[in-house]
Amino acid sequence: MRTVLQILLVIAAIVITYFIFQSVNRPIKFEKAKKARYEATVNKLKDIRKAEIAYKDVYGKFTGSWDTLINFVLTDSVRNIRKIGQLTDSMMDAGISRKKAIKMGLIIRDTIRESVLGSVFPKTFDAKNLKFVPVPGEPSEFHLGATVIVTGSGIKVPVFEAKAHNNVILRGLDRQLVINLNDRARTNEKYPGLRVGSLTETVNNAGNWE
Repeated sequence: MRTVLQILLVIAAIVITYFIFQSVNRPIKFEKAKKARYEATVNKLKDIRKAEIAYKDVYGKFTGSWDTLINFVLTDSVRNIRKIGQLTDSMMDAGISRKKAIKMGLIIRDTIRESVLGSVFPKTFDAKNLKFVPVPGEPSEFHLGATVIVTGSGIKVPVFEAKAHNNVILRGLDRQLVINLNDRARTNEKYPGLRVGSLTETVNNAGNWE
């Protein structure tokens, strides 16, 4: 009887130790996976922001259409100023201004058009996957929107927003820990996920991770 009791106590100790280990290891594993997915998602949101800003430089507004934005990156071009040479001390000593130096061909300043792929992004950039949240499983798109808001002083400001909810970014991970993370975000009146830009306020195209 004593032997049986000792065996049961050993088994109970092993089980308790296992659950203690799991309770400690569970949030550690979650945070590690969350960090990796957040980093990948932030990098993709930065690319979206870069594409949107380039689009606005050309068209004067942002776009809320993935087809439009991706087509812009793949086929469109942006204006860049080519700069060759600069005003030197000897030119200034000779009374040559920047404007005169440009007319004389000593300094070159002209606007050229360059394809988005190759100037804004590398030529190998995968624009077709720009809209997808970089997480395992079935492809999910970022929510993308664009509008114009009016400030308190009556100024019209074009804005855009791209975002992904934690339920998408962290899908497949510990469900309860994801729920807890979302609850903390809502309690602090923050978006439960990652977002760049805003459709309701001017945030200078900032991301909520910055």
